Amino acid sequence: MEYFEALIVILQSTVRVSVPLILAALAGLYSERAGIFDIGLEGKMLAAAFAAGAVAGITQNALLGLTAAMAVSVALALVHGFASITQRGNQIVSGVAINFIAAGATVILGQAWFHQGGQTPRLGEGGRFVTHELPFAAEIAGIPVLGPIYSNLLSGHFLLTYLAFALVPATWWVLYRTRFGLRLRAVGENPGAVDTAGISVTWLRYRAVICCGLLCGIAGAYLSMAMTGGFVKGMTAGKGFIALAALIFAKWKPVNVMFACLLFGFLDAMSIRLQGNPLPLIGQVPAQFMQALPYILTVILLAGFIGKAIPPRAGGVPYVKER
Repeated sequence: MEYFEALIVILQSTVRVSVPLILAALAGLYSERAGIFDIGLEGKMLAAAFAAGAVAGITQNALLGLTAAMAVSVALALVHGFASITQRGNQIVSGVAINFIAAGATVILGQAWFHQGGQTPRLGEGGRFVTHELPFAAEIAGIPVLGPIYSNLLSGHFLLTYLAFALVPATWWVLYRTRFGLRLRAVGENPGAVDTAGISVTWLRYRAVICCGLLCGIAGAYLSMAMTGGFVKGMTAGKGFIALAALIFAKWKPVNVMFACLLFGFLDAMSIRLQGNPLPLIGQVPAQFMQALPYILTVILLAGFIGKAIPPRAGGVPYVKER
């Protein structure tokens, strides 16, 4: 029973750390399915986390913090869209630039505005998200096996957690069961055919990057207003890049994205759990190795276990309308 309880704790931590990965990977899915590669997921998440922490810290209003995070992230997404779609610039360079701008601007603005070493003020109860219990969670908590699963694993999460998992089937439905999704996938494969049908390739791709910005904004707000009680410089810690890796690992499919993010979240949760604890037959392992374990296994998985991942054929290629 002790091992079962430890497993529940690890899985609960897996769900918690997987949420920003799922949101960011779904954000990249919309953008890349439309043919716009987005290396700037990390930067948009970081800027959104700062905006959420700053606004919520000043107003102590979680809804205003979430709105600010989404607005800032969408603004950066539109910058990327302008550079990549309108100006037909290099999409990789644009995304990397957004990452650099966000990394520097959040520290500079945080220090200038709050004088706390680049951090934002700690969030009070009204300025951050709180966990919610599912119905009858307390009543069935004592039932063996079923009780801990329902009360500790499924219940007691933030609303954004449930939203992230609900967005997975919603994204699948949008991509595969709606006209917008069909056109979005088509513009990532053959934008010329979409243009010939009288559909604006530019407008479709802009809508895709806006969806990307909205989801990255929610992911950033989750980091600063749910997982922690304020913004800390560099708090994304590579999550945007892991989300990109999960997107490739999942071969740009929504349900596979969720499982890939859960896998990476599980590796992260295990690294946290094993820090300071000796491993069987191995003994004590340096904490630095355990912290690097999720990234090491990410590289191993991408290098040898996903087979051939074929991106959208028009991905990364600016569309020039034929005259």
